[in-house]
Amino acid sequence: MGYTVVWFKRDLRVHDHAPLHHAAAQGPVLCLYVIEPSLWAQPDAALQHYHFVQESLHDLAQALQRRGATLQVAVGEVVDVLARLHALAPFHTLVAHEETGNAHTYARDLAVGRWCHAQGVAWREWPQHGVVRRLRSRDDWHGHWQTFMHAPVVLAPTPGPAPEALHTRTLPWPAQPWPSGAALGLPAHDPPQRQRGGRKEGLRVLQDFLLQRSQGYRGGISSPLTAPSACSRLSPYLAMGCLGMREVVQATQRRQQQLKASTEPGAAWQRKGLTAFMSRLHWHCHFIQKLESEPALEHHNLHRGYNGLREGEWNPAHFDALVAGRTGWPMVDACVAMLRETGWVNFRMRAMLVSVASYPLWLHWRPVGEWLARQFLDYEPGIHWSQLQMQAGTTGINTTRVYNPIKQAQDHDPHGHFVRQWLPALRRVPDAWLLEPWRMPPDVQARCGVRVGHDIAVPLVELDSATRTAKARVHGLRAQPAVREAKAAIVEKHGSRQFRDGGSPQARARARNAAQHPQQQTLDF
Repeated sequence: MGYTVVWFKRDLRVHDHAPLHHAAAQGPVLCLYVIEPSLWAQPDAALQHYHFVQESLHDLAQALQRRGATLQVAVGEVVDVLARLHALAPFHTLVAHEETGNAHTYARDLAVGRWCHAQGVAWREWPQHGVVRRLRSRDDWHGHWQTFMHAPVVLAPTPGPAPEALHTRTLPWPAQPWPSGAALGLPAHDPPQRQRGGRKEGLRVLQDFLLQRSQGYRGGISSPLTAPSACSRLSPYLAMGCLGMREVVQATQRRQQQLKASTEPGAAWQRKGLTAFMSRLHWHCHFIQKLESEPALEHHNLHRGYNGLREGEWNPAHFDALVAGRTGWPMVDACVAMLRETGWVNFRMRAMLVSVASYPLWLHWRPVGEWLARQFLDYEPGIHWSQLQMQAGTTGINTTRVYNPIKQAQDHDPHGHFVRQWLPALRRVPDAWLLEPWRMPPDVQARCGVRVGHDIAVPLVELDSATRTAKARVHGLRAQPAVREAKAAIVEKHGSRQFRDGGSPQARARARNAAQHPQQQTLDF
């Protein structure tokens, strides 16, 4: 009779898992996860991602075991693993969620499709969140998102057993040794304070946010001092699919309904926080849709008129200083230190890092993006590369937003608690010199025991003049007629739409007009 293979990728759960639900309803299934050496060799992969996946797979294996199934983990390239399985005992169907990943996973999925066609294996995919494959028009996207998010979540029935030829001794879990990070070529660093993977931990974080921490969401997500608790911290669990976007949306809506009738302290602030949070969940899918609709934006400027703007002027000294947290600007270097320790920093600080890299340091967004992808535990390709280009000013449709790291420190760390936490040398620097410690006179350096240029770095460029020069170059290019004319096509394909009166033709026209000057959107989760 054959069986169905359920291929888990970035959907490490059984709850609201449509491929597993449909496969189990049809007969025997084999649940498969593949450790792909070529995927982990990509420049956006890090050891922390690998360990988070391991932790999540342990939860997934237990959840499947409770339903009478075994998670099979294989090491190899996916087509080779599928061929091995098929040779042992032919399967008739392969099912999975659609994935909007990097260029490597895009090519891999195409190869899997070709293999399935050649073998006569049916290959079916289901959408995982509000991203629409082969979307014809951005005008239709919001309606798709609403329909998907309001549909009932899918509960997985008990799967049938795998065929006898595929005992656990064939593709064992967990007896088969996992390749080490070193064997996969991953750098050895794993942030010691990063979040741990798995659905159980994701659900705990979700409940803690909905019931308690959402009270501080509005007003708390901008400062790196308050953001670690004010933000939902759900992003890594959404990125690896330990939680489904639909279940998070619906859980948030249920909590909003509860709070409407609540008289408990802080209920009003929680409602406001959850309203703001819901808008971020919408923007999450909006930005991933950009990569789905235009995969090339991972490697190329979204607006081709910006080609050549920074590409030929790479400065390795500037990049090395950024990566080492030695730019000399305390807020920047403290954020790099926090990333190294935790794998997370809030969105405003991420935007500031990219802005500093793109403007005063004049670095191209692609190498900076590869480095940050490895630093972010919650790396989500669609959001990541869209945001990199927005902050670098190469989308051609977004407002240029340049973050001054000194002003960011004044606004969000006025007493220096954050920079002193992450930069021990600054703990001895007097408040008067904390924002610009490189300006300390020699006698002050001697009194506090801090040597500028040794204990703390001297900025590589003069911030104001370097930023002005960079902005002038970007704006000068933007003002060229050919660059302006190409903007309309990008808005039509990628610009946001908000229809408040039922999606009428008039509303669509207004939405397109508004999309001509979209603002940056914060994506703190």
